[in-house]
Amino acid sequence: MAQPNPLTTPPSGADTKIVPGHTEHAEAHSGAFPPFETSGFLAQLIWLALAFGLLYYLMDKIALPRIQSILHARAERLRADLDQAQAMKAEADAAGVAFETALRTAQGKARDIAQTTRNELAAEAEVKRKALEEELNAKLSASEATIRTRTESAMGNVRSIAGEAATAIVERLTGQAPDRASLDRALDATAH
Repeated sequence: MAQPNPLTTPPSGADTKIVPGHTEHAEAHSGAFPPFETSGFLAQLIWLALAFGLLYYLMDKIALPRIQSILHARAERLRADLDQAQAMKAEADAAGVAFETALRTAQGKARDIAQTTRNELAAEAEVKRKALEEELNAKLSASEATIRTRTESAMGNVRSIAGEAATAIVERLTGQAPDRASLDRALDATAH
């Protein structure tokens, strides 16, 4: 005898009713699987053919043409996009070449302008340098002439100052001032 299933068998003392004839449910379905019964096999084949024919017609006349038009439109759009991308790439390459050419030309012009500016500034600096040298040479010559005249005048004063100093020294040592002729002879002897 089979064991009672604890999930479907109510516990003892539970308030449950057992429906009569419920145990016969398993016995009523003891036949073959319905699609494999040979008595309805012809009807099933007819319905299968009708359903297949209807699905084939719907796919052939409605679904597949729509899918085909969608695929065709997509392929055309892809082809157009690729052609446009190729054209844009060619334009970009041409623009890149033009940019590189313009850049090289601009760099060459910038170098020429810079060299011209350097040459002009160097020439201008050279002119200013020569003018400044001439001005400094003139000032130097004037300063040398001034120094010479002042040196000569100072040397003339040195003789008189040396004479006065020698007179003061001799007068202090001897108590008498030397005569002017001997003082001039002594100064002439030391000057040469």
